[in-house]
Amino acid sequence: MISGVLVLDKPQGPTSHDMVAVARRVLGERRIGHCGTLDPMATGVLALAIGQATRLVQFLAAEEKHYDAVVAFGRTTNSYDATGQTLSETPERPTRDALEAALERFRGSFAQMPPAYSAKMIGGVRAYELARRDDGAPIDLKPVTVAVSHLELTAFDGDRATLSMRVSAGFYVRSLAHDLGTVLRTGAYLDSLRRTRAGDFGLEHAIAADVLVQTDRLQLLSQHLLPLGRLLPALPAVVLTAEEVVRARRGMDIPVPAILRWPPALSRLMDAQGELVALATPGKVPGFLHPSVVLG
Repeated sequence: MISGVLVLDKPQGPTSHDMVAVARRVLGERRIGHCGTLDPMATGVLALAIGQATRLVQFLAAEEKHYDAVVAFGRTTNSYDATGQTLSETPERPTRDALEAALERFRGSFAQMPPAYSAKMIGGVRAYELARRDDGAPIDLKPVTVAVSHLELTAFDGDRATLSMRVSAGFYVRSLAHDLGTVLRTGAYLDSLRRTRAGDFGLEHAIAADVLVQTDRLQLLSQHLLPLGRLLPALPAVVLTAEEVVRARRGMDIPVPAILRWPPALSRLMDAQGELVALATPGKVPGFLHPSVVLG
C-alpha cells in the first residue's frame, strides 16, 4: 500500500477535489485526501495524504498556513474575490498610512466571518450551495475565532496591496480582503492568492501538476512521496521496542518513557527504523500513552 504525503503546486483553475481525482487516477490509489482546501483561483501548496496518511489529515490540516495575497481596492464582489459578481464600485482608494493602520486590526486573534461562498457546513449543506439559491433566504454563518501570527504589507501601488501572512487553519483570506475594504471604506476583494506553506509542507516540496501526470508512477513516488515517518515532526517522538510495537498496533497502552517528564497531548510512536506506528494521547492510567490513531 502507498502511504505518505505528496505535495502539489496547484495551478489556477482546478478545485482541490479535481487535483485529488487526478492523483487517484495517476497513482491507482483511492485513499487520497487533501490537507486543506485551496479555492480554484488560488495556487500553491496542496498537500495530498495518501493511503494510511489519510488517517492523519485532521492533524495535518490543523497546522498554520502561509500565503501571499494581492488585494484590490474600489470594488466588492459576492464571493469576496475576483471571480465573483460585482456588488459595488467606488473611485476611493486608501493611502498607504491608512492601509498600514487598518492592517493592525487583523493581527493576533479575532472573530472572522466566513464568506457566503465557502465550504462551511450549515445544517448539512455547504454554504456556497445555499448562496447560489434564488430564494434569497439568509445564510446562517457564524463567526470563527482565527489567528494571524504574521501580516506584512510588501507592496502597494494605490490600487492593489500585496500581503504576506501566516494564519491559523480555518482562516479565509477572502474574508480578510473584504473586511479590509470595509474598514477602509473603499471596498476590496481578493485579486490573487498563492499558498507558500501549509504546516511542514512548503513550495520546496511541491511538484507541478504536469509533473504529476507526466512522470512514471514509481519514479514519482520514489522522488517525491514524503513517508509517514517524516510527518508531524513537531510532535515528540517515542521510539518503541519490538514488543511495544506489537502492543501499540493492538491498541494497548505503552509506558511513558523517562525522557518525557509528562505525557504530551499528542505524540508519535515510532519503531526502531523510524517508521510511524501510531499517534498517542495520555492513557487513562497515569504514566501510560494510549495509541489513539494506529497505522498499519
